[in-house]
Amino acid sequence: MAKILELLFLTEDGKSIALSVADPIEPVDVEKVKTAMDTIIASNVFTTASGSFMSAKGVRVVERNVSEYEVN
Repeated sequence: MAKILELLFLTEDGKSIALSVADPIEPVDVEKVKTAMDTIIASNVFTTASGSFMSAKGVRVVERNVSEYEVN
């Protein structure tokens, strides 16, 4: 099971953008994540077609299960 921490941001145009972090530490420390997101917004290091990151929208952990099967 692969887990990913998704940091959700709103851009200047009001669009949602997600940054993904593999193998997050759980339980998630929401205060630390919020501080990191505020730092990302303040540093303005990411731009998208819909503009710069303007605010934090949310945080979520996504878990993915993959089952592979052989076909012969």
